Amino acid sequence: MTLTPGAIHSIETVALVTGVGYAAFAARRNRLCWIAGAVSSAAAAIVAGLSALPMQSGLQVFYVGMAVYGWWSWTRSSTNGELLIGTYPWQIHLFVGLALIAVSFASARVLASETNAAWPLLDSLTTWFSLFATWLAANARLENWIYWVVIDLVLVYLFYVQRAPLLALLNLLFIGIAVAGLVEWRRQLRSQSQASSVPA
Repeated sequence: MTLTPGAIHSIETVALVTGVGYAAFAARRNRLCWIAGAVSSAAAAIVAGLSALPMQSGLQVFYVGMAVYGWWSWTRSSTNGELLIGTYPWQIHLFVGLALIAVSFASARVLASETNAAWPLLDSLTTWFSLFATWLAANARLENWIYWVVIDLVLVYLFYVQRAPLLALLNLLFIGIAVAGLVEWRRQLRSQSQASSVPA
């Protein structure tokens, strides 16, 4: 697919605006984040594909489907309209992290030999870890924000060197929102813990 620079810039802008909307709504535990996220991901998939980042493009397509799951999961998990936050033990993160690193190296080899991917290993690592972070977010796990800080740092670099400056800016903004989300969700988790410890 070939698009004019103006068209690509417009798509990047849509991804930027709705992507910020997604992260801001998510930090506030508002399920409207999944609608904004679906729009942002569809736009980002096009830009990533045109930027020779096939794994990122495929990831964004997957995000559109995850938006539906996220909406359903947050609706199901809410109590009186309030999303309940949870965590996973560190052993799960260690196991999953090692598995994702192994899968990333394997997919990077395929990308390097079968495609014109510009950054096969970084593309693979950010893709697979983003899948896990998105799943954590859809299941309202606090740790998703920690993953996003690291992932977005790498994506700022990837999109910048691949001449997609608005997507680089988007991920830079995501870092700040992820930190804010971590602080807010941690506060909510403490509130939940205190409420559950109060005798009925």
